[in-house]
Amino acid sequence: MYTDRCMDHFRNPRNVGTIKNPDGVGRVGNPVCGDMMEIQIKVKDEVITDIKFRTFGCGAAIATSSMITELAKGKTIEEALKITRGDVADALEGLPPIKMHCSNLAADALHSAIQDYYKKKGIKIEPLRKKEADEHEHAAGI
Repeated sequence: MYTDRCMDHFRNPRNVGTIKNPDGVGRVGNPVCGDMMEIQIKVKDEVITDIKFRTFGCGAAIATSSMITELAKGKTIEEALKITRGDVADALEGLPPIKMHCSNLAADALHSAIQDYYKKKGIKIEPLRKKEADEHEHAAGI
């Protein structure tokens, strides 16, 4: 049901914890399944230099949280904003269809942390529009 890579990120999650004085914090949750995620980022010269997560949820939620931190660390803010829900699932070599919502939460939490970072800097950005989200999902086969 789960890939070896997904199980590895569940059993050995990367970047768990908190950052002292984070530059951005994103919190998201799914009231239907109860999963909750928090992503914290540290940014220097528009590059994510550190990223941590705390997740309350199933194994897939933990694995996707771990994977999103690996995908975003060392990327510019602009590059990290382009990480899609499908990218997270692809990096884990797939998720069961019933668990795809977990990759949605991970990407949404990262984007929320970036929006918080920009808000703290006084820069307004537009959230990912519904049409763009649908295009990303379609391209990823979600």
